Amino acid sequence: MAELQLGLEHGWVLTAVVATVLIHHYWMPYHVISARKTMEVFYPHLYAPPGHKHEKRFNCIQRAHQNSLENQPAFLVLLLLAGARFPKSASIAAAVYLLGRIIYFLSYSSGRPSRRHRGAFMHAANLALLGMVGRWAWELLQSAP
Repeated sequence: MAELQLGLEHGWVLTAVVATVLIHHYWMPYHVISARKTMEVFYPHLYAPPGHKHEKRFNCIQRAHQNSLENQPAFLVLLLLAGARFPKSASIAAAVYLLGRIIYFLSYSSGRPSRRHRGAFMHAANLALLGMVGRWAWELLQSAP
């Protein structure tokens, strides 16, 4: 059975987890709430109603946040698993992913949905995390009696 030992470098993985929560649950919602107020899109509407004067722009902001939240659980699982075995590489991948998420959010929030692709490099970082988890799984399977 493999034993997991945590070192100082695992602190960067935990820092990435904290950054993820701050970005997804504080920074992005701040922008959505601000847009909701300035563009007058009131609850209970999740998106601007059809015909609203700021429909496209607000919906882009809301959708950028929603997409980020939809992808956050898989990212966190990959980060924590990859970070347990490859903490430095996983932390670097997480930083690249989060930078991509921020660029994605800001670009999509411009009201021009095609700009969201500017943050697409985040997917390479996510694939790197997936590769790390896959490699660790392979290592564990190879060490089985």
